[in-house]
Amino acid sequence: MEKKEVTNKEKVVALLKSIETKDQKPSQNYVHPNKYIQHNLGIADGPEGFGEFVKMIPPNPTLNMVRVFQEGAYVFTHSVHKLFFPAVTFDIFRFEDGKIVEHWDNLQPKPEKPNPSGRTLIDGSTEIKDQHKTEENKKIAKSFVEEILVNGHMHKLENYFDGENYLQHNPNIGDGVAALRQAFEHMKQQGTPIKYDKIHKVLGEGNFVLVVSEGAFKEQQHAYYDLFRLENGKLAEHWDVLEIIPPKAEWKNQNGKF
Repeated sequence: MEKKEVTNKEKVVALLKSIETKDQKPSQNYVHPNKYIQHNLGIADGPEGFGEFVKMIPPNPTLNMVRVFQEGAYVFTHSVHKLFFPAVTFDIFRFEDGKIVEHWDNLQPKPEKPNPSGRTLIDGSTEIKDQHKTEENKKIAKSFVEEILVNGHMHKLENYFDGENYLQHNPNIGDGVAALRQAFEHMKQQGTPIKYDKIHKVLGEGNFVLVVSEGAFKEQQHAYYDLFRLENGKLAEHWDVLEIIPPKAEWKNQNGKF
């Protein structure tokens, strides 16, 4: 019987689950021994850095994969775990010739309570569909981040939604466009507007699009990972993870966050 080839999605899932199981085979089999570039600034570069990180994790870690996507050479995931503390993470992996050669991530502590609409950072839709609309959906999500979050054209906000049909997983904002607009206005009034400066990556599979950006919030540089689910050309659901970018003196590699 012909041996089934392991997909890139399966390789990523195995590698991330190895953090929980301490299995060394996924890192040995799927990570390129010479080319691995690490963008998590708290982990040293190369496969050795990943190995040292795994050794530092306290006993009995847990990691549950909720969403796994692929676009070309990239696999990106959405997971919840308890390594050093309960957290929600987006991970992005780039492949060359079947091996992982680069990794980015963004991590946020898991809130103890759901948001005003009873949603968490991780629950909600998981079904990938509309594969033929990947590029179209990427353009819509990117345009939303550029027009609304980078350039601040709030008068165009409603154009991206089907009325109030918008499910929100941000821990501080409820469902609907009105709640989103109110949140933006409240942050501005409080003198703590959220600022997006630049988009670094837009990755998608079907009805899901991940936009990776950087900016400033409360006078600190942040990395923003925003995952959107689209329906009929409109934004229908949103998850995000915000992480503070540490000072360069604290970086364990010099590859940069992005």
